Amino acid sequence: MYGVDNLLIFTTQEQKIMSDFVVSARKYRPALFTDVVGQEHVTLTLKNALRSNHLAHAFLFCGPRGVGKTTCARILAKVINCQQPTADHEPCLVCSSCRSFSDNASFNITELDAASNNTVEHIRSLIDQVRFQPQQGKYKVFIIDEVHMLSPSAFNAFLKTLEEPPAHAIFILATTEKHKILPTIISRCQIYEFKRIQPIAIVPHLKAICQKESITADEEALHIIAQKADGALRDALSIFDRMVAFSGNEIKYADVIENLNVLDYDYFFKMIDYFLAEDSLNILLLFDEILKKGFDEDLFINGLAAHARNVLVSKDVQTLPLLEVTGTLRDRYRHQAALASSGFLLTILNLANECDLHAKMAKNKRLHVEISLLKMAHLNRILTLPSDSTALAEEKKKPEPVLNIEAVEKVKTPVISPILPVKKVVVEPSANDSLLSKLMNEIKEEEKKEVDKVAVPLNQDSLSAFWEDYVINIQQDSTRNLLKMVSLAWEPECTIKAIASTGLQESAIKQEKSMMDKMRAHFQRTDLAFQVLLIKNEVSEVPVVSNKPPTSRELLSRFHAVNPDIKEFAERLSLRLEED
Repeated sequence: MYGVDNLLIFTTQEQKIMSDFVVSARKYRPALFTDVVGQEHVTLTLKNALRSNHLAHAFLFCGPRGVGKTTCARILAKVINCQQPTADHEPCLVCSSCRSFSDNASFNITELDAASNNTVEHIRSLIDQVRFQPQQGKYKVFIIDEVHMLSPSAFNAFLKTLEEPPAHAIFILATTEKHKILPTIISRCQIYEFKRIQPIAIVPHLKAICQKESITADEEALHIIAQKADGALRDALSIFDRMVAFSGNEIKYADVIENLNVLDYDYFFKMIDYFLAEDSLNILLLFDEILKKGFDEDLFINGLAAHARNVLVSKDVQTLPLLEVTGTLRDRYRHQAALASSGFLLTILNLANECDLHAKMAKNKRLHVEISLLKMAHLNRILTLPSDSTALAEEKKKPEPVLNIEAVEKVKTPVISPILPVKKVVVEPSANDSLLSKLMNEIKEEEKKEVDKVAVPLNQDSLSAFWEDYVINIQQDSTRNLLKMVSLAWEPECTIKAIASTGLQESAIKQEKSMMDKMRAHFQRTDLAFQVLLIKNEVSEVPVVSNKPPTSRELLSRFHAVNPDIKEFAERLSLRLEED
């Protein structure tokens, strides 16, 4: 029994310790308008409305999750019934009304979750509560969270009360999906748009919490938490609690990137340095190290593009505020921006974008990314490519230049368009570079196939052959049969005309939206134009003069003229027309 009693005592103490913990999102929920982070445009407007006594009877707070909609609704509800509001129109937090609301014992403020109370019966119960006067204070405030979850019938039952409520009733609606609310509800409310909170506003709030909790944290670690939250302060506080549970009272940058599965900035800085030095060997080794740490190719290539963008915006003082990083990291970006030209960075962005778009269709995604990285590694040679072949041969004989940072900063590199013929230049690997031999051979084969492609001559015969192959590959039988009777005519002015005899054929041609792209790719002619001509059959335009109705044989002959396949269909099935 002694051991059991100790076990029960230990369990009770452990439960007491666990019950004392409150998550930061609840513990540090703002109690005043001045404490709300990143929503000054909303809080200032509400204060001015209270100051001028122009308070609406219905509010609609809409915006992303975790940005302070419900918090502002609660603060507004408190200050409306506060017995001693401050001069700045903030709740005093000490009167009986404020204390009863903090203790969740106020009868004048009702919170309703529309996600679980979304029927007509719940709204009718709410309307019944609206009729009664407040027991204490001037107003009864009804906060309806996630109001877009109400059913259409509940919305309709709520319309009249929302439009003409009693003088003592105020409604505050909150939602994350404004487009799902009926326009008749929106037109009866005063709308406040909440915006995503920027990391530059989240980081000081996290620093203040660290001071109150006696926690030391690296500034770069807090920036990573703020960026990972994606504009939601509640998500940032949840990640912060998770990092405190992981690291204790000391939050380090390395722990944050490990726990949140974030790729370190150092990898991207090293990769750009290797690009500038044309160090293909270390580029592949660094990419292999990234993959071994568990990061996939898509995450890396997108991170590389974001890093190149940050380096690009660091080249000018005017665009430097677009860089949402700390001071130390900002200096590193500016130092690397001095080494790389704008044309070099723009071409990296272009190649990274193409790699990300085509990586989804690649069977060997790693090889696809490695080829793109090798192309990025030799951009400097392309950007300074001599115009004469003799000069190029002499340039290859020279030893590899040593990267001089001071010389690069003094000499301005000419900016060249990022759309460069990267695939046309192949740098031969050295004899000792055995690791690159296989990759460079595959690059040669791929580029050889592209060079060997010969444009198909465009004439009437080749156009007819292309059209016949295109129609055969159409999967829908009805569309294929209609397009069989369409003929294409080529004109020397690079215009292709499709001749249709019926409206169905004309509409079928216009629905084939990818046909023109395939035709231009087949003939390698980007200047081709396409035109649809509707030439109706003469049989369909001959007016019927006689009042005598046509016979069955005459109707069948007309059908044969419009659609010859009907005749072929009848002959195959040995169908005969009954005599009139």
